[in-house]
Amino acid sequence: MPIEFTHIPGKTADAAVPFFYDFAETATKLGLIEDGGFRKIVVDDSAGLLTNMDLAAQVLDRTSSLEVVLTHWAGVVEPTVAARQLASIDRQSGGRLALRMISEPLSDADAETRPVGHTVIWQRIDEYLVLLKRLWSNDRPFDHEGTFYSIKGGYVPRKGPHGADLVIRMGGQSGTALKVAGRHADVFELAPGSIDEIRQLMERVRRSAAEHGRAGKLRFALPVGIHQGASASGHKAVDVAGPPAQAALSLLAYAALGIDEFMIVGVDTPREIATLGRETIALLRNSLARREHEAFQPGAYASRAGLETRATG
Repeated sequence: MPIEFTHIPGKTADAAVPFFYDFAETATKLGLIEDGGFRKIVVDDSAGLLTNMDLAAQVLDRTSSLEVVLTHWAGVVEPTVAARQLASIDRQSGGRLALRMISEPLSDADAETRPVGHTVIWQRIDEYLVLLKRLWSNDRPFDHEGTFYSIKGGYVPRKGPHGADLVIRMGGQSGTALKVAGRHADVFELAPGSIDEIRQLMERVRRSAAEHGRAGKLRFALPVGIHQGASASGHKAVDVAGPPAQAALSLLAYAALGIDEFMIVGVDTPREIATLGRETIALLRNSLARREHEAFQPGAYASRAGLETRATG
């Protein structure tokens, strides 16, 4: 499968204005992102979950092929409501939606009655995803009484095009997080690190997925900062420096690990977006195509390119 590129928006030229709030400028950028070789864009606005849903619908409405990776978390919207809203967005876009689940502290009214810790948060995410998938696939209403959610007559009459197979993206490094990701994630978003650290994390994720018979179904995405290690939005990334040819060579080392997607951070002006698509993305794809043709062996270039990368954040 060819390498895919995902755009992670930072700020506009005015640092006080988030990417999606200057829609005159955003419309231009979306066109450049879509035409420049990016397959996806992340929607992760600081205003919160409901705003993210609205922005995702707007971006999908203003583009024709760009997929939206919608940042989402459990605890704000009930599963039945979220399942209907997400199915509607996915249906209206023709199936261009993916769900990016992140961990957030429990904040519901009864949270203080039980310990709130890392394990509890991920247990809630697990139950939430189980219910979303069930709501996206069931053909009749069902009841559910769980640790975090109680549902009576749960049913979504109008499913999205993917049904329960809507792409789920997750991350994390703890054993608890990897256990939940191994059960649910279709794409695992890696934490930045050295070549060896990232390889080890990928191995841990694969082992976790194998426990659920899903080792071969998992894809890996890596956040990459072409200019700075992290954007103004706070995303941590592997820093790749140098001119386009050097940056493309550096990314080859990570592609050789089996990474399928690069999530680009810190490229936000129209000029930066256009240049990245015309130069770095094109060079990397051409290099991969050529090396695949020459029966390129994974890891052969990792040591040389790895010297040109460093983890930041």
